[in-house]
Amino acid sequence: MTASHPRYKILILGASYGSLLATKMAMAGHHTCMVCLPEEAALVNQEGIRVRIPVKGRADLVEVDSRKLPGKITACVPTEAKPADYDLIALAMQEPQYRSPGVRELLDAVARSGKPCMSIMNMPPLPYLARIPGLDTTQLEPCFAEAGVWKNFNPALMTLCSPDPQAFRPPEEKTNVLQVSLPTNFKVARFDNDAHTKILRDLQADIEAARFDAGDGLIELPVKLKVHDSVFVPLAKWSMLLTGNYRCIQADAMRPIKEAVHSDVTASRAVYDWVKALCVSLGAAEADMVPFEKYAAAAQGLAKPSSAARALAAGAKNIERVDLLVKRIAAQKGLNNATVDQTVALVEGWLERNRKA
Repeated sequence: MTASHPRYKILILGASYGSLLATKMAMAGHHTCMVCLPEEAALVNQEGIRVRIPVKGRADLVEVDSRKLPGKITACVPTEAKPADYDLIALAMQEPQYRSPGVRELLDAVARSGKPCMSIMNMPPLPYLARIPGLDTTQLEPCFAEAGVWKNFNPALMTLCSPDPQAFRPPEEKTNVLQVSLPTNFKVARFDNDAHTKILRDLQADIEAARFDAGDGLIELPVKLKVHDSVFVPLAKWSMLLTGNYRCIQADAMRPIKEAVHSDVTASRAVYDWVKALCVSLGAAEADMVPFEKYAAAAQGLAKPSSAARALAAGAKNIERVDLLVKRIAAQKGLNNATVDQTVALVEGWLERNRKA
């Protein structure tokens, strides 16, 4: 570790997707504690985390065992976590989980701790949306499973990290195994405060410099943290979500992201560009956004339905509603899109059926 900054301590709420971030930070020498269910916490503390990641030029996935990394990864249950003990707090659960007993109290303790928070949810937390000039966030509260859990946060202490890397837990493995299917970067917006942004920049540099011993020498692993000055960069994910993830959801079944994007490329491009134009109307620069071609190429490798689609198919009564969020933000600008409206209606149909069941 360089002398210019300490090893940071990071608290991560959520152990599924959070374990990818934790592993990258541990590779860079920083210590993380993941908040999760009791049986998951026991497993992580006993056996560590395994992240399997594709690396260019290698036929097999590279498996990273967290117990062999310079930084430590531990886990705890919500009642054991003490936010004040950490330098940075990452929110890596699905948005509806923050209202569950134990988690909501911890989230409130996070808000009151005054520590900088980095959300890696697809759904931007309300305090982050408050950093976007001109948005009426009261109109956006119905998009959240419970908007009230965010009320004690200071927007200046909340940033958003676009969770672009795709990963899943292989169903045949224990819950401490995560497999990366799309090894892209985490893109995070700066904080209002320079000292808090410095933590992000230090983590970015350390993750960039870290190398992994794959058994045949030190190699660079993909999935980096990239810090951006623009508050709009993480919103580039919205076009992807509305074009691919939510369009997996059909009236009676779910389809893979690849099919959602490529079965009608013209329709997909139209949705993608409409959401992108909405972000630009909020203040994003064209350069903050990802071109459709780049996304469409990445979607070729996404052979499963999105996590939102899988959750609905499994009977979920709540999912992250970025579809509804985009629709409501557009309405504030006097805009609408028929495909987005149709997607919102399909999601609401599934949620209604699941809640009745």
